[in-house]
Amino acid sequence: MKLVTAAQMRQLESSALVAGSSEAQLMEEAGLATAQEAWMLLGTLEGRRILILAGPGNNGGDAMVAAKHLREWGAELFVYVPNPRANDEHSDELVQREIPIIEGADDVDGTNLAELLTSCELVVDGLLGIGRSRQIADDDPIAKTLDAVRKIRDSASPPKLMAVDIASGMDPDAGTVDAHTVAPDLTVAFGLPKVGMYQYPGSNYTGRVQVIDIGIPQAATDAIDLELLTARATRDALPARPEDANKGSFGKVLIVGGSRRYRGAPVLVAKAAYRAGAGLATIACAESIIPSMAPSIAEATWLPMPEAGGGTLAGDSAAELRPELSTFDAAVVGPGLGWGEDSGALIWALLPELGQLERGFVLDADGLNAVAEMADGAGRVPSSAVMTPHPGEMARLLGREVAEIQGDRLGSAQEAAAKFGCTVVLKGAHTVVASGDAARLCPYSNPLLASAGTGDVLAGMIGGYLGQGLEPFKAACLAVYLHAAIGEGLRETHGAAGIRAGDMTEQLPLVVRELAAP
Repeated sequence: MKLVTAAQMRQLESSALVAGSSEAQLMEEAGLATAQEAWMLLGTLEGRRILILAGPGNNGGDAMVAAKHLREWGAELFVYVPNPRANDEHSDELVQREIPIIEGADDVDGTNLAELLTSCELVVDGLLGIGRSRQIADDDPIAKTLDAVRKIRDSASPPKLMAVDIASGMDPDAGTVDAHTVAPDLTVAFGLPKVGMYQYPGSNYTGRVQVIDIGIPQAATDAIDLELLTARATRDALPARPEDANKGSFGKVLIVGGSRRYRGAPVLVAKAAYRAGAGLATIACAESIIPSMAPSIAEATWLPMPEAGGGTLAGDSAAELRPELSTFDAAVVGPGLGWGEDSGALIWALLPELGQLERGFVLDADGLNAVAEMADGAGRVPSSAVMTPHPGEMARLLGREVAEIQGDRLGSAQEAAAKFGCTVVLKGAHTVVASGDAARLCPYSNPLLASAGTGDVLAGMIGGYLGQGLEPFKAACLAVYLHAAIGEGLRETHGAAGIRAGDMTEQLPLVVRELAAP
């Protein structure tokens, strides 16, 4: 499913106007669709009381068009207008249809609004749309209206709430929400859903999403390269598993990492790569720590390497790894490596060599931190890389504060993809995958996955799919969706806390089987 920013949505609307539509037609389509969704939400309209909240802009106009249709279909309508609407033909039309319009100026103490909210079965939020550009002042009548809606929504018998295009007060791009924003049961999205609806915390203020065609030309929609990851696209991306295959058919994955302090990370990567379907996983780490790691994964093979202090790989280990690279299809570099001078020297020397891997590689954890410290880091990362930073690592890679990264996760991932010339996976709530002009958002956010090692599992999954021949961007998208889907399944059985990363590797084949089932 494609997603748009506010600017892109305006461009799509402009393309509709160029194609022959008018603003009045677009608003009529939006209002009619809103009314139809309200009907479906209630099940029947005859005698049902509906309150329309109409703001001063086009969003309010859409809601008023919906009011007209709902009245025609038998509902009992009331329209509340907190702020005046200038030269409004919609208000005149509603008056002609004897639909009561209550002005906020005539309801200073909010008594009329409170009575309407108590008696209505559905409230339609048409106060603010994607044009919202600043915080709603506490003394603004719109703020007071939304606060009244929240109060009734928190009551024992709340009315249903439907948002017109987007919940009032939500930033359509970043997904941030105003302090007065109220979460709806349903959002009727015009044309395409907005990016902010799938960014935290906006995803908690969206409810069910119903996308409505309002007459945007298909060619203009097809040009949008931002999409939401879906089960259907993920199923279609699963690599083939021919009956006559051998372990070489499914890729040999090299894992470079580990240290005395972080021995579990490369083991989790190897387990995840195997569970994703890789034919062989080999761990290259300091020789002294292999005996303590090997019992945890009997299926792995090992490349003993020279070590530095702390059991990490020595900085000159790249010389021994170079001749080995030609025997592997893909790699995961960095998990558990440790952050220091030796690891930095190793990554600096190894990066250009990794470009010879036929199917690409994952750069994770301290491999990313090493790149962030390099003056020439962007120039040394091959285009076949998949970088997998969490917000803190992304902040170091881009020289920003974490708050800036989190305030524009999509833009940050796209910026990093352009800077490093490769695929970038920005982990976190609604993980972002970006590469070149294309970007994908994960539909899920799950606190259950906020535990040590889950990132190693994701890196191993990406490495496993690279080894099976998927292109870096496709491998990242597949792994990100499945990783999140595992989390959703575990949340159903475990709640919001209490899993270990190893639990995820065990669930991966089961999730894939369920997804692939006809």
